[in-house]
Amino acid sequence: MSVRADVVDTGHKYRRAGTIVIHAPIQKVFDIIADPYRHCEFDGSGTVTACTFGPQRLEQGAQFGMDMRIAVPYRIKNTVMEFDEPSRIAWRHLGHHRWRYELRSIDATTTEVTETFDGSTARFPPALALMNAYDNNQKAIVKTLVRLKEIAESDG
Repeated sequence: MSVRADVVDTGHKYRRAGTIVIHAPIQKVFDIIADPYRHCEFDGSGTVTACTFGPQRLEQGAQFGMDMRIAVPYRIKNTVMEFDEPSRIAWRHLGHHRWRYELRSIDATTTEVTETFDGSTARFPPALALMNAYDNNQKAIVKTLVRLKEIAESDG
C-alpha cells in the first residue's frame, strides 16, 4: 500500500495545501522542518538541491539560502516570517509568497502536518499563475509531505 498525502481545498485561488498524518511526536517533526540543511531531503518538487547558508535551526526572522534548480541552477535567500514552535513555521523569498507548515499533535506519537503554498502574500499573485506555480506547488506539496513522513518515521 502506497502512502499518500491528501490535497486540502483551501477555498482560495492563490493557496494550495496538503495534509498527512505522521507517526512521530510533533517536536520531532518540527525539528526536521526547522533545520534548513534537511530541506533538500524532504523537498518533493525536486528543485531544492542544498542549503548554502543559515543557522542550523530556524527561528523568527532567520535567513537561509538554498541552491535551487528549475531548468538552470540558481540561489535564493529565504526569511522566516512565521514561527510558533512546535506548531507553525513559514518562510518567503523575494517574491514574498510563503511556504507554511502547520503541525497539530493528535497524541504523543502522532502529528498531522499541513503544508501550504500561499501565493496570496506574493507581490503579484496572478504572475504565479502564469508560471504554473499553483499547480506545480500542489503536486510538490503532496510529494513533500510523503517524504517528510518517511523521514520522521524512520529517523532514530
